[in-house]
Amino acid sequence: MAISATPMALAEKANAPVQVTGGAGSTTAISQWHIQDSAKAQQDGAEISSAGFAMKEWYPVSGRATVMAGLLENGAFKNDVFYSDNLRAVQVPEASGNLFVTPWWYRAQFTLSKSATGLHTLVRTNGIIASADLWVNGHQVADHSDIAGAYPVHELDVTRWVHAGANVLAMRVHPADPRKSLSIGWVDWNPTPPDNNMGPWRGVDIVQTGPVALNFPQVESTLPLPDLSRATLAVTVTARNVDTVAHDATITGTVAGAPLQQTVHLAPGQTQVVSFSPDTTPGLALDHPKIWWPVGMGDHPLYQLEMTATVDGAPSDRANATFGIRSVSSSLTRQGYRQFFINGKPVLIRGAGWAPDMFLRDDPARMEAEISYVLNLGLNTIRSEGKLENQHFYDLADRNGILILAGWECCDKWESAAKTGGEPWNDADMKVAEDSMASEARLLRNHPSVIGFLIGSDNAPPPAIAKMYVDTLRAAHWTLPIIAAAVPQGTAETGPSGMKMAGPYDWIPPAYWYADKLGGAFGFDSEVSAGADIPRMEDLQRMLSPQEQEALWKYPEARQYHASADWSTFAVLTPFDKALAQRYGAPTSLADYVAKAQLDNYDNVRAQFEAFNARMDAAKPATGVIYWMLNNAWPSLHWHLYDYYMNPAGAYFGAKKANEPVHIQYSYDSKDIVVVNHTLDDAHGLQAAIRVRNLDGSVRYEKHLPGIDVAGNHTRQLAALPAIAGLSSTYFVELDLASSDGKPVSRNVYWLSTRTDVIDWAKSNWYLTPVTQYGDLTALKSLPAATSEIHATTRREGSDDITTVTLSVPSTSKAVALFQHVSIRRGAHGDLALPIRWNDNDVTLWPGESMVLTARYASKGTAGAVVEVSGWNVPTQSVSATATQETKH
Repeated sequence: MAISATPMALAEKANAPVQVTGGAGSTTAISQWHIQDSAKAQQDGAEISSAGFAMKEWYPVSGRATVMAGLLENGAFKNDVFYSDNLRAVQVPEASGNLFVTPWWYRAQFTLSKSATGLHTLVRTNGIIASADLWVNGHQVADHSDIAGAYPVHELDVTRWVHAGANVLAMRVHPADPRKSLSIGWVDWNPTPPDNNMGPWRGVDIVQTGPVALNFPQVESTLPLPDLSRATLAVTVTARNVDTVAHDATITGTVAGAPLQQTVHLAPGQTQVVSFSPDTTPGLALDHPKIWWPVGMGDHPLYQLEMTATVDGAPSDRANATFGIRSVSSSLTRQGYRQFFINGKPVLIRGAGWAPDMFLRDDPARMEAEISYVLNLGLNTIRSEGKLENQHFYDLADRNGILILAGWECCDKWESAAKTGGEPWNDADMKVAEDSMASEARLLRNHPSVIGFLIGSDNAPPPAIAKMYVDTLRAAHWTLPIIAAAVPQGTAETGPSGMKMAGPYDWIPPAYWYADKLGGAFGFDSEVSAGADIPRMEDLQRMLSPQEQEALWKYPEARQYHASADWSTFAVLTPFDKALAQRYGAPTSLADYVAKAQLDNYDNVRAQFEAFNARMDAAKPATGVIYWMLNNAWPSLHWHLYDYYMNPAGAYFGAKKANEPVHIQYSYDSKDIVVVNHTLDDAHGLQAAIRVRNLDGSVRYEKHLPGIDVAGNHTRQLAALPAIAGLSSTYFVELDLASSDGKPVSRNVYWLSTRTDVIDWAKSNWYLTPVTQYGDLTALKSLPAATSEIHATTRREGSDDITTVTLSVPSTSKAVALFQHVSIRRGAHGDLALPIRWNDNDVTLWPGESMVLTARYASKGTAGAVVEVSGWNVPTQSVSATATQETKH
């Protein structure tokens, strides 16, 4: 796949320079670069950063583009790099050599106004992969030993080299190798990007300040637990004299509405931390504060801090921060597992692992959509194993009440010194790691969503590195839990991690999750799932070639590039495919394979979360589970709750079902029926209906339970299913939970086998526990066709469309309508409406039953919504969703 020259890339397009406005205290992002390979642009930095340099055949790219992201913006590759194995060709050297083994130039122009005279101009780099030399207007300001690492933030005073009018900034970005530098690496999630994410992935800013600059504002809140009616705030900000003469600076501002003021004297070049406390500023003792809670436990109110430094009566700089008032702590259970507490209340961490785009493309709208999916899934936590995100990510988490468990990544330079025989770090590595930790601490510490930092992932850091991390965090006034690793290891500074990482990562049966060993539902499981998550048919056709599609259902031993491109353990789906064939019957086509995969993914993901639900208040409690993973960096057959195309499938709706706020569920081990209340409010007067049905729909067991009370943040066992005679080999358990006035609260349907899955625990390894006998669900193939009736309407609400779908199975139908999936297209034969948020989906109904489903999605154009319903034994139908009157919002 040779790089191609497009008109956009070849045009000598002198984009308008970035206008730096706002005066003292302003920050202006470099929003556009031109880039070129240094093998082609062989001039030195002084020439390239000079005015009038001709950028012939340079590529215009956005401000945070890595080299690959920039080339993709320019349409530089003829084929979709995400289709089939097209990405391999990007790594094939051209005649002139490999595109990504030489440095690349980034060049931008910015304009300073005449009013900037007397101000200091700083260049702020927010993280460069892997490192960069930097020039301004022909002068070298820093080299790659000064600007190195994916995470360190550096501010460089370039005042002496800039002037009013047009200025030029140029960076020579050096090639990245995550095995050799503290950058960003990829393991078995997806292929390694050809450029190793080389570039200014978090952007570069032009900062203007007066003689005294303000940095690193922080607000710490303290609650006298269990009392939430009072809070105290401690405010700090770093004041730095960037001038060559001494200055008195008056720091004023407000925090949560309370006024702040303090004057400090700063010698030339002096830095001082300016502090405000209730002792000096009585307004920092708050009565009846608004308390920040995680989603499902309460509201997520935010407060503002605004600060200004004034020198000689003129504004010199500004600083601000958003924060929430809440308490986060953790301790170890009697079994040694970590339990988190928010505002003194224990919380079951129900989360999943985050992946950014493979090329680290900055897409705020997509990020917002992904956060909306986390909410829709009912999760309360995201774990970031490296690939740590930008400010917008944490702002979204704060506003939506999603907890963030951040930490460094595994498997490359970040953990090389921790591995037996691994490469030790030198002094330069330690400096980059320390700068990384300090920068991330300052980015994260004000965000109420952040609940801790893992200083290791698959390995705890060795003693010297662990001490450096902890010392750096404490120097940054980090008040949250510091965790040694995602594995059961510890360090002298942090104590035991309280985490387990015992697998699985590949297929196991749903009953596995209820076991008392390995990845079963006890303690805190830092990353775990049953492996393969198969997208829906339309997405497979977008990502796989016809030959790959055929191999997917025909050849279980076939390697799939979209399972694991590096031919690792996970490059084949053999355990999943074998289980699918044994339990549901050998697939007869790709469509049949996909249909069976959706059933299995739903069942298995639901069981994983439900098992941890069931044990949240047990004697040997489950305290947290991180599904591996939430999303994918590229189209994948593995590890996601929604795929790269954001098309919800079986895994998504299984997770959504299990994570309902108030939920009724079946236990695969004990056959107990359990109600789970994840809210802090007690539930009273609930009504439950339990039915066990044969394959033909006949009810073999039925029980109604009125007057059920469930305390907030607790579970309650309702009943255990007795032994039932005369069950068909495949049977159903149907559970309904309603409020005291009969309104639906939770509905859950299981398809089960009278033959159990038998697990061979003794032969477990780090990623898989074998199965010696599979459950038999093959009788599902014999279900007769069912009839489903559909009624749908659509209304406008703000910028969204809301489609309501009523699914009904007439009493005259011959069978259960199993696993009905509802999609919405934009017009007949149009594109799927994505992203989309359903209240429920993949639903099962018996004759005489009906359900109302609702979906919210962005309104685009005038094409009417078309609702498409398909199912295991339900013929595909499409109906128009009649438009109704717009709702004001």
